[in-house]
Amino acid sequence: MTVLSTQSLKADDGKRRCQWLTNYKVWDDMTAYHDNEWGRPSHNDRYLFELLCLETYQAGLSWEIVLKKRAAFQRAFFNFDIQKVAELTSIDSLMADSGLIRNRLKLQATINNARAVLNTQKQYGSFDNYLWHFTDGQIIDHHITDPVQIPAQNDLSQLVAKQMKKDAFNFTGPVTIYSYLQGAGVINDHEAVCAFNPNRQLD
Repeated sequence: MTVLSTQSLKADDGKRRCQWLTNYKVWDDMTAYHDNEWGRPSHNDRYLFELLCLETYQAGLSWEIVLKKRAAFQRAFFNFDIQKVAELTSIDSLMADSGLIRNRLKLQATINNARAVLNTQKQYGSFDNYLWHFTDGQIIDHHITDPVQIPAQNDLSQLVAKQMKKDAFNFTGPVTIYSYLQGAGVINDHEAVCAFNPNRQLD
């Protein structure tokens, strides 16, 4: 018999949430990200590009830091307009922006990855088609009952990372890509008891 975890975060609204939220201080933006974005299947190219960029910024840092700087990144990168970002030729002004994570390689990767996204759009019709073709458009639901079941990477993220490297993406290793696939809803790692698990909300 599968035993559901009873330790999921239960907020003031009485709704259970995934335990990973307990790794962070109580913060409305983090809770809102979990409730409204994380694990919800997305098919919007602009949003998928933004999420990919945010995941690359997280490398070596915490998701909390990235979310706190999200608005600054949105301003700096034209709300992650793929074409406009791809046309940038210098990151000097970005390196001078104290609101950003001023890592030269990561900032340059944002521009490079925008160009890679444009290439996938030409080849697949959309970045959405490119991302979801790895699972034939299907959501991989891991039916999580305990957060220890969630890996740092898996065969799928390794496959996607390998292909993205071939397709000239940067900062897209298998651990980063696993987290990205979770966020984009390709992989559903919401705990079964979480009130915001897309499966529960479809019941």
